[in-house]
Amino acid sequence: MNYKPEFCSGFFVSNYYHLINFTQNSSMKDNPNKPVIIWLLTGCFLIFAMVVIGGITRLTNSGLSMVDWKLIMGSIPPLNEAEWLQTFEQYKQFPEYQKVNTHFTLSEFKSIFFWEYLHRLLGRLIGIVFIVPFIYFLLKKKLSKKLIFQSVVILFMGSLQGAIGWWMVKSGLVNNPDVSHYRLAVHLITAFLTFAYTFWVALTLIYPEVSNNNHSKMRKILFVILGLTIIQIVYGAFVAGLNAGFVMNTWPKMGEEWISSSVTAMNPVWLNFVEGIGGVQFIHRYLAYFVLGLIFYFWLKSRKLELNTLQVNGVNLLLGAVMLQFCLGIATLIYAVPVWLGVAHQLGAFFLLTSIVYVMNAFRKNA
Repeated sequence: MNYKPEFCSGFFVSNYYHLINFTQNSSMKDNPNKPVIIWLLTGCFLIFAMVVIGGITRLTNSGLSMVDWKLIMGSIPPLNEAEWLQTFEQYKQFPEYQKVNTHFTLSEFKSIFFWEYLHRLLGRLIGIVFIVPFIYFLLKKKLSKKLIFQSVVILFMGSLQGAIGWWMVKSGLVNNPDVSHYRLAVHLITAFLTFAYTFWVALTLIYPEVSNNNHSKMRKILFVILGLTIIQIVYGAFVAGLNAGFVMNTWPKMGEEWISSSVTAMNPVWLNFVEGIGGVQFIHRYLAYFVLGLIFYFWLKSRKLELNTLQVNGVNLLLGAVMLQFCLGIATLIYAVPVWLGVAHQLGAFFLLTSIVYVMNAFRKNA
């Protein structure tokens, strides 16, 4: 392997520092929308935390430990031994315990219950953080008509995410003690898109005016990058849901082949690329090269343009983010998805999407 993860991470951190420094030197303190911006960015941070906890929950196989969904009462965990035993007995009625975890003690059950409980509790906190300030800003007439509409969209996306989460969990409580990888992908990409839209709205308030230069070709490239990245994130969820990261743990080849024979093992052939372990891993592997190459091409083209500081730092951040994510993906594969690397790789995807949204906003047309 010739990649150097320390270079990737150093490049990313360096440009992130410059980006933050530039932001701090902007006229943020004089921005009339500062309270709204803080509200939106707080929501972004909590969604980020939700993705972290969600990744740990998935990788520790904790997601099916809570077998019911109660919006209000579900926020209170078992408080004594009797309640813990009752909760454990409920868990025993479902396939994960009966087919996989029959050896579990109460103590082991508590360890997986913790992550799923924390994940759901954070989801409730995010709901409160979005809804309560929204009502306050609405009553105080701090929101324009456009911001009201955008806030309602964010609230709808957040509510939808909660419903999708339970819809996903239900798929693992029937016969097969594992959630549907399709539903997992919907759950993950909805979280990412909710963050992306919230971040976009916040950025537009922070930087109401951007460069007037016509960068239509660059914007078209960015839309392609965004589309491919969303597909790549979906396939990352497919890989996680099908446990496809635990096989063919070599790079750059898939085992002893560039394209493993398992890629086309299922009939019809197209099914391999949505339900086959080999086919899904193949797409996720090779699409990464396209995303990396396209972002590098975008970076090279940007060097020939007259850009402002925001755009230059954003483009450099984007290149650093994709390089870091590429390195993390290789390491996660080679080491067969240890929890910490799996979470880091998911966060890498999160930072990559964040960088794309940032650059798209910096290159947007002025309203």
